[in-house]
Amino acid sequence: MEKLPVLFAEWSSFHEWLQHSASEDSGKDEWFLKIDPPLWKSCCLEDLDGLTKDYIQKLEELAGISLKHRIEFLNHPYTIIQLLDKRECKQKLQSAGLAVTQMLEEKLLNPHTAGHLLELMRKCGIFQVFIKPVNGSGAAGVSALRWQPAKNRMVLYTCALEHPRAGLVNTKQLRCFTKTNEIMSLLNSILQMDCVVERWYAKAQHQGYSYDLRAVVLDGRTEFLLGRLSKGPITNLHLNNHPLAAKELEIPASVLADIEELCERAVSCYEGLRCAGIDILLERGSLKPRIIEMNAQGDLIYQDIFHENRIYRRQAKMMTDWLKLE
Repeated sequence: MEKLPVLFAEWSSFHEWLQHSASEDSGKDEWFLKIDPPLWKSCCLEDLDGLTKDYIQKLEELAGISLKHRIEFLNHPYTIIQLLDKRECKQKLQSAGLAVTQMLEEKLLNPHTAGHLLELMRKCGIFQVFIKPVNGSGAAGVSALRWQPAKNRMVLYTCALEHPRAGLVNTKQLRCFTKTNEIMSLLNSILQMDCVVERWYAKAQHQGYSYDLRAVVLDGRTEFLLGRLSKGPITNLHLNNHPLAAKELEIPASVLADIEELCERAVSCYEGLRCAGIDILLERGSLKPRIIEMNAQGDLIYQDIFHENRIYRRQAKMMTDWLKLE
């Protein structure tokens, strides 16, 4: 493969790079830019909205200088902004007729309290749900609630924890709560954030583990598929869950074809999206695929980097192809 000249710029020196790139004497007026997410140091969930707002502002600045200088984006900043909002992304995919995990009616959650959440679940007749902050990633604030009204029992799985000084924090460690008073207190804190509530589906299983899939789509083609196996409801790999190559899951060829079609149709809903990480649920029994979430920066897969490195090789090929056209 043809060698590429590469410049790495840290988000911490974002404005210096921006000024250098925008200056007339920078010596470089054409860029192919891949935008990786910033590293957030705060573990306080109440900071999520502010951090996201700051990130959106930086993305808008990048979009602005691209109007004056030739910048080709792997994913356009405005497209990344669109995918940051879990609710808007899910609604867009649903409007396009794509199978997604069902969102419950948001209007019943005003004001946002644990009591109103239980009312919503009762009215919908759905007693297993995921609660997810609209902003954020890496399972920050994501919670799975199972409620048995007849027995007045509930269980909550979450990485969120109430700290006496810092408030609600992301511990990056999944905990299970069974005491009603603790669960209601945690839910009241979590629901102070803008959250979406989704139906909790029974996932397909493999050797005693439940699993979902992370697909990486590049230039409209599903390039990589990885299973994420877990004994609990939240499958993020950084929570000590188990990655497994999709071919080891023995998924029928017809289902794999459905997954690819679903992912590729989802990417086609967004202009300026060359690369996406998409989380896919397979319903237990039918194996019907549904999109859980979609991420414009979900291509970091260690199981690929330390094996074939297909994803980043493909991205490099996309960049060299663009350079040849210039």
